[in-house]
Amino acid sequence: MKTIVILGSSFAGVTTAHRLLKQAPKTGDVKIILVGPNTHLFWNLAVPRAVVPGQFSDEKLFGAIAPGFKQYSTARFEFVIGTAERLDLDSKHVSVATDNGEKLIGFDILILATGSRTKGDIPFKGRGSYEDTRNALHDLQDKVKNATSIVIGGAGATGVETAGELGFEYRTGKKITLISSGARILEGTPLSVSKTATKKLQSLDVTIRLKTKILSSAKLADGRTELTLTDGQKITTDLYIPTVGLTPNSSYIPQNLLNPDGFVIVDEYLRVRSTTDVWAVGDVSNVQRPQFVNTEKQSVHVAKNIGLLMKGKDIVRYQKDDKDMLAVPIGRKAGTGHLGGMKFPSFMIVMIKGKTYFTQNMGPTITGSAV
Repeated sequence: MKTIVILGSSFAGVTTAHRLLKQAPKTGDVKIILVGPNTHLFWNLAVPRAVVPGQFSDEKLFGAIAPGFKQYSTARFEFVIGTAERLDLDSKHVSVATDNGEKLIGFDILILATGSRTKGDIPFKGRGSYEDTRNALHDLQDKVKNATSIVIGGAGATGVETAGELGFEYRTGKKITLISSGARILEGTPLSVSKTATKKLQSLDVTIRLKTKILSSAKLADGRTELTLTDGQKITTDLYIPTVGLTPNSSYIPQNLLNPDGFVIVDEYLRVRSTTDVWAVGDVSNVQRPQFVNTEKQSVHVAKNIGLLMKGKDIVRYQKDDKDMLAVPIGRKAGTGHLGGMKFPSFMIVMIKGKTYFTQNMGPTITGSAV
């Protein structure tokens, strides 16, 4: 029996664990040890809407992980609540900090799925434990409720979605400003998508400032935030929501396996470079931009390759999609997006993503019925 340790108990780790366990009858016996700091899966995809109080209950955003794996025997699955601290590839052990002290876990195969975190204190990603993330989200919702002015920094998909949700809910009661460092919002998308997003945000009375960078932010004595912009201007807002930049959760990984930004370097098979039994899935990897659909595809591929290895067969190369895909709800009744050069109509974005942000998939993801 092979012991496969998966570090990270968010979407990438949970789905990969289920895939390996489900394919085991065909590929060979495995024991999966899932390691993560959070007892609950956080459906962070929905955070742009969840920042608005009352839109999603906690039950729609957080689901206990352990009950989803009760279908497997304890000989096949173990869930360890803890944080990876050190990785020793020579001895094939990982050191995990738990509430009961350090736990040394051996592995035959290791999967790195520890994800990333936002650079600010806004919980667009997990903040560690379930309780810490939930409390951070509640705190943000309270701040949104009490603010009369809100500035969103960064006009990528997350920033645009967040601005749209706030504009839809508060267009007459709060001043919402979206700041973009680029010449247009949603840079990197077809021009028609950017133009549509701009018009829809403006219809929600969201103010858009282009070609502007936020150089620094400072908390004032009255609780507001002062932002210093590239043109030297200073603006004060009740609430600042940064949406730019992700930091990989890779501090436990040897430096020679990371790129200068701290992301794990993988080969064409999604195996960590210069290793034979270590793989990476999701945001912690450098292979693609952090995105839900990319993580899903990587999880499928890594599980497949591990299965092939266990059957003594050749592994296969990972194929990136030739066409980028993006779906961006803007409020609850509009949106935009594209697949390559093809623009999606607004109603399609609303129907597919904008109604629920896929929250209905959280339960099936935890139980494995969605993989």
